[in-house]
Amino acid sequence: MSEDSPELSEPELLEAVAIEVARSAADHVRRRRPELFGVVGTTVGNDAVATKSTPTDPVTLADTETEKLIRAELHARRPDDEVLGEEAGGTIDVPTGVRWVVDPIDGTVNFMYGIPAYAVSVAAQIDGRSVAGAVVDVARGVTYSAALGHGAHVDAGDGRIPLSCNPIDDIGLALVATGFSYDADRRAAQGTIIADMLPRIRDVRRVGAAALDLCMVASGAVDAHFEHGLSPWDWAAGGLIAAEAGALVDTPPPDSRSTDGHPTIAVAPGIADDFLGMLDDLGARTALPTR
Repeated sequence: MSEDSPELSEPELLEAVAIEVARSAADHVRRRRPELFGVVGTTVGNDAVATKSTPTDPVTLADTETEKLIRAELHARRPDDEVLGEEAGGTIDVPTGVRWVVDPIDGTVNFMYGIPAYAVSVAAQIDGRSVAGAVVDVARGVTYSAALGHGAHVDAGDGRIPLSCNPIDDIGLALVATGFSYDADRRAAQGTIIADMLPRIRDVRRVGAAALDLCMVASGAVDAHFEHGLSPWDWAAGGLIAAEAGALVDTPPPDSRSTDGHPTIAVAPGIADDFLGMLDDLGARTALPTR
């Protein structure tokens, strides 16, 4: 920063850290994928894959490696900050200072199978509120980022471009992103909601990475996203990016977990009232906890 440059706010400084760390982690993920899985996905009997909550909820060696890298990078830059990560965990209670909320690979199933839709997500929260974040679309090399009060941007390698939601005003034309739980009972309930929603919108997309879904609302690639049962690392960065791009965003409590089943919602402002009303009609704004 030159002497003539304006002072950066704390959210902007934290955004810069998030971008640096997320890009470094994305480089590691990009290198490791062919080493672990070859050109296409090799998932059955692969020693690089274990499972977590259910047999369909995987974690790979790259997930754990990448989270260790992110934690080391953050500690080198911000040694006094706390970190909450998907793989190594962290404090459940919301701290009073800065807490980094990280997902080393959002979209692990896509990563395993070679579907090019997985991301690294790094967010900074203060008192449980996201104030800065970056999401790197690993396969495409695209970085989405935001700082509270300073807008959202995308950088595909040729400079930062401001993000803005689609100027849509007809819910019947809305393209809606969603995701499904690893829990069979919750998945069945989600399927019912989607079946009832389909006649009232343009179509749905199931990309398989919530952080990217939220960034897609910000960029206008979709008009809305909703999903039950996300954890903080799924929405902490992407939710802020969508909100700073103008979306109406409703996220779960910062100390919640996937098992609580709270909905995460992001929707372009021109259809926000109609979209929320539709979710109310479908009973989709209540939690779907797992047993």
